[in-house]
Amino acid sequence: MKVSLINSINNITAEEWNGITTLKYPFIRHEFLHALEKSACVSKKTGWIPQHCLIHDQDELIGIMPLYKKAHSYGEFVFDHQWANFYKIHGLSYYPKWLTAIPFTPCEGKRLYVKKDTAEQKILATIFDFITNNAHLHNITTWHCLYNTPKEAELCKSTGLIIRQGIQFRWGNGGYRDFKDYLDIFNAKKRKKLLRERRFVTDQKIALQTTHGKDITEHQLHVFFQFYQLTYLKHGTPPYLNFLFFQELLRTMPEQLLLILAIKDDNYVGAAFSLLGNDTLYGRYWGCHKEYHSLHFEACYYQGIEYCIKNKLQHFDPGAQGEHKIARGFKPEITYSAHWIKNTMCATTIKEFTQREASALALYRKDKTRNLPFKTQVTSH
Repeated sequence: MKVSLINSINNITAEEWNGITTLKYPFIRHEFLHALEKSACVSKKTGWIPQHCLIHDQDELIGIMPLYKKAHSYGEFVFDHQWANFYKIHGLSYYPKWLTAIPFTPCEGKRLYVKKDTAEQKILATIFDFITNNAHLHNITTWHCLYNTPKEAELCKSTGLIIRQGIQFRWGNGGYRDFKDYLDIFNAKKRKKLLRERRFVTDQKIALQTTHGKDITEHQLHVFFQFYQLTYLKHGTPPYLNFLFFQELLRTMPEQLLLILAIKDDNYVGAAFSLLGNDTLYGRYWGCHKEYHSLHFEACYYQGIEYCIKNKLQHFDPGAQGEHKIARGFKPEITYSAHWIKNTMCATTIKEFTQREASALALYRKDKTRNLPFKTQVTSH
């Protein structure tokens, strides 16, 4: 087997790349990664330099893995700034680093894709050997693989990588008939509060419209983007993504796009942008013209839950952070990332850090699980 790097997703055809993936996970699609490059959201200027891994057996492509060379840690959502500072204190260089992740996308999914009937463990070991033997040629001393699936994290651990845990709040479909059936598992106090939030939205004469795929118009996409920009500008930072990126997604993979629009007095006042997987809804971006009581909860959570129930999707991943999701029925779930640290002293220190962090997260998860709004507490979907 041979590992090679390409400096653009366009150095491989969509047919070849997508032929290795299942397309169930929208963010790994050639079209998605191409949109990031075409829009220049991913580029040398933004600090995301593509160096994607291709694995061949003879002349046959048998595996792919996204890879970026980075000189910063922005847009990752697995925070390693403390690690970088530790390196700096000891007179070492943390950057540049190699990163296997989907840019700006904290959504769990496979990071290594292999051809059917090919041993993942064997290919991962081949990639690991390539990373460790060739990192010095690129001035690399660390490699990070973010938001792995639990199974992939186990493979990474057995290959010799350090595993780090995190927490996200996610919703699971318990076979509910409708939203009312879902609320039946809530205790009375929490159910009453949630229903009151939904009434706040209707009392403000705000209607919600769900638009999917090719039914999303260019105008609606532009309206959403204006709101999306406002979300970032309110915090004094420019958005990671530009309008061309979203345009490209609408052009190349509309069937996996979902737009929820809030309408008041015949005007759009808010919008939530999501992507669809095979059995999962990924809530990604939100913005509004101005703040309306409980509109964020309605557009970003309740509408998404209703969509999942109606369309029999099993999971709803609304994105990183947000303890307020707990009261809406989103459970704290463990996330995983895998890390190779070349420097032995740093590797030992970082591994000890991740072990302490994992112990603290276990207590945190247990505590937050007790805050779930259900009559009977359930810790897994």
